[in-house]
Parts: sequence; structure tokens; C-alpha cells
Amino acid sequence: MIVAGIGSRKGVAADEIVALIDRALAQVELDRAALGAVATIEAKSGEHGIALAAQALSVPFRAIPQEQVQAAHGGVTWSAQSVRLFDVASVSEAAALAAAGEGSKLILPRITSPMATCALAQSLPHEGRT
Repeated sequence: MIVAGIGSRKGVAADEIVALIDRALAQVELDRAALGAVATIEAKSGEHGIALAAQALSVPFRAIPQEQVQAAHGGVTWSAQSVRLFDVASVSEAAALAAAGEGSKLILPRITSPMATCALAQSLPHEGRT
């Protein structure tokens, strides 16, 4: 499963998030059908633009608890603003990794738009699944 992790400024529009996710998927040569979820840190769960983007993409919206995002942030890029606001190196990357599950890997480090960041993580396939 592919998870788009999102970080954003307050008031980001759903259209901007959707366009950013589309750009991220295109960079790894995937289309919307590959997307399994949109995730962000729980503190941003009230950002309607992120939730509406997930709805527009017909995938679940996951608000990941702070502790899980912090546990997943090893090896991600560093953003001073993310550290200052959320004590996480990169909200989008760590949220994507946390939502994709244990052993997941980043397939696209964060990319940016004027009001948001997006990173893509891929979960490990389950045993017995092809």
C-alpha cells in the first residue's frame, strides 16, 4: 500500500493537496489507483483541506498520534518548522511511514507546494500476498 503523508500550513486547500499528491505519484510513476491512504499528524487532523483531499481521492484519511509519528521519524529529512511545531523532523515523511506500518519505506521524500509537503511511503507486502 502507498501512503501519502501530508504536512501543511493552516488553511491549505484540498485542491492544492490533491495536485501535490498527483505530482508525487507521477514522480514515482504511479497513478491514483496505487494510493491507499492520506495521513498526517493528529495535531493537523482539523485541517479540512487534507481530509477533503483524501475524500476527493477516495482513500481513507488517517490522523496519526504524535508518539507514532515521532517513532517513525528516524532517517527522514529535517525541517526546522516541523521540529519547532511538532518535535518531528518531517511531518509528511514520518506520517507516511507511520501510517504505512512497521518496516515501511519512503519511496519519495517530501516535495513541496506553496502551503504543503507530501511524501510517499510503501508498506511491506504481507506474507502470502503477491
